[in-house]
Amino acid sequence: MDKTTTLERRQEQNANVRIFIDKSIKNTTLFLQNHFINLQIQNYNYNPNEAMQELGLDFDLVNQLAQDYVAQIITSKIIFLKYLEKLKANRDISRKLDFTQFRELAHKNLGVVKNLRIFDGQKLLDEMMIETDLDYLTLCVEALEFCAIRLRPKCAYETLRLIEIKSSL
Repeated sequence: MDKTTTLERRQEQNANVRIFIDKSIKNTTLFLQNHFINLQIQNYNYNPNEAMQELGLDFDLVNQLAQDYVAQIITSKIIFLKYLEKLKANRDISRKLDFTQFRELAHKNLGVVKNLRIFDGQKLLDEMMIETDLDYLTLCVEALEFCAIRLRPKCAYETLRLIEIKSSL
């Protein structure tokens, strides 16, 4: 009986992951087409070969670094949005906007995408380094997460589930 329950749970989890992946890929493509057609990233597919050759790393290590990047972006999204809320609050009371913390976090993530040759993330983070329109920056943060999910969907699913579990404690 225990084996059946475990198997059923595993099958349900696999189904949930498949649904998440299918929805994420569809949503990512639509979102990028609607908001970032000018960046031409809506059909981007990551190829780790360039990073492997230029950095002299094997496939497994590049794959692990890509997974770490996905987890980093998903957790960074929360921080990016917190910084943007602070900036919006300052804008609403006519205070000078200080993008330093936001740009430092973008710069940190930009270094990772440049090393791993993740070009959709690089284009979005380049935008985040120079733009001042807070609504556009919010869209960039959302797009960055979508692109990270598309890069390694299973890793993204697991990271999001872990965040959900931690926040419920």
